Amino acid sequence: MNSTISLLSQLVTRDSDESQMTDLELDNAQYGYIPSESVAILFLVLYGISTVLHIGQSFYFRLWWLLPTAALCGVGELVGWGGRLWSSFSPREDTPFIIQISTTILAPTPLLAASFMIMSRLIQRLGASYSWLTPTWYTRIFLPCDIIALVVQGVGGGIASSADDQAGAEKGAQVMLGGIGFQFAVIIIFSILALDFTTRYLLDRPVRRADSSSTSSRKPMTPRLKVMSIALGFSTVVLFIRSVYRLIELNDGWNGRIIETEVYFNVLDGGMVVLAIFTLNLIHPGVFLAAEPQLPSAYTSPSEIKLRSQESV
Repeated sequence: MNSTISLLSQLVTRDSDESQMTDLELDNAQYGYIPSESVAILFLVLYGISTVLHIGQSFYFRLWWLLPTAALCGVGELVGWGGRLWSSFSPREDTPFIIQISTTILAPTPLLAASFMIMSRLIQRLGASYSWLTPTWYTRIFLPCDIIALVVQGVGGGIASSADDQAGAEKGAQVMLGGIGFQFAVIIIFSILALDFTTRYLLDRPVRRADSSSTSSRKPMTPRLKVMSIALGFSTVVLFIRSVYRLIELNDGWNGRIIETEVYFNVLDGGMVVLAIFTLNLIHPGVFLAAEPQLPSAYTSPSEIKLRSQESV
């Protein structure tokens, strides 16, 4: 109890000291403000919990593709927020600033790859005839796009971190902006296709005809698949919001009002990614995409029932 009171006292004292800093001191800081120590600790705890859960869930359900996607995102965010915690003690140090700006930009990219994988499996479970792309082509198209966005953002971060002057840093920012812009376009295209698939499925308007015994034919929307679809939609929306923020932030420049306002970053970047990554912990594909017995329906043939009983994530 005494140790908790002591920690709170230190945090309050530190916040009081920061509030007394002069404008000149704040201007000399890397961020234009002093990153909050308590907020950094909070996000480190949240990302730590989610990352450990994702690793454990990946092994438990044997969904190995979640390790280089959701779990990797968590690790990246831990590194980034570790840099911000470091900066809360040493706001003028270059190293923690570079660490946090690079990793918090890159980290959510693998999480988007998890969304692409989940959508591919939803289409496979519900009926590929309602999608313009087959489940296989979803991964063949969107996963390489995700990697391209990751590489471009990484190159931009490298240019910015190694720059010796403001011009070099701005050049790196523009490269990162291009990577985020490309990622933003990918999210929009993915969202349009996912929404089109959902609409066609609900209205029973397939893109192409499917043989009744084919895996592309219509299958029932079970409660679990419905919950998984809603979770995927929510995760995509919050990552979309985060991308919009990042586009505006980098376009505003290193000394812009957006990047120098801490609450924007905490809510629109850290908060959005926390919501997205915990969504997949709570609505996990290992549970909600798992094969389950089905009762006959108007769209189900005996051969489809037998086929579904053999399905797996």
